[in-house]
Amino acid sequence: MGGGRSETSALSGTGGGQGMTTTQNSQRPNACCFCWCCCCSCSWNEEERRRRRRRKRISQDTKMETIPICEACTKPSVDEIRLWAQSFDKLMRNPAGRNVFREFLRTEYSEENMLFWLACEDLKQENNKNAIEEKARSIYEEYISILSPKEVSLDARVREVINRKMQDPTPHTFEDAQLQIYTLMHRDSYPRFLSSNIYKSLIHGGSRTSSES
Repeated sequence: MGGGRSETSALSGTGGGQGMTTTQNSQRPNACCFCWCCCCSCSWNEEERRRRRRRKRISQDTKMETIPICEACTKPSVDEIRLWAQSFDKLMRNPAGRNVFREFLRTEYSEENMLFWLACEDLKQENNKNAIEEKARSIYEEYISILSPKEVSLDARVREVINRKMQDPTPHTFEDAQLQIYTLMHRDSYPRFLSSNIYKSLIHGGSRTSSES
């Protein structure tokens, strides 16, 4: 993917996922159809990752019971699957691609990044004020609160912005956080996804089907 421009475009171009009154800072796989922050205060350093992964493993059974159903989509062609390797933007704009990438993230105990991104996309489609407040609160408790096993990794600046915006939430309350998580998935998880058995099996399986037909 080319840079901040395409990352931001993916946030606004994909369809898909409440007020906060407290001051607290707050897998069984489903069958699917087939500005990197450079400041030294970033929260996804190696020590933080180890801490979060230990906590995720402890809570894995609970998370497996609450995983939402994968997005509805048609089975991707081998050409579509190959496009996913051209850029992260193309992968994230494709519902089948998001489902497969989400399956990969689950193997790395980081599926909450995709779930958070999807929840933010869903919030941006909402127009009803009461529904916006309810969804924003739910997103905060599920993915921002330090008490949640699905807490996503955000730096202190973004958390401060969210806490201010939660006083009067809008469909774009989590926009900065969504971009940061999108960038994290792009730079950290996406390269490993392209080298994973999950992606390779789709490419090889699709290639065999095409040659047989």
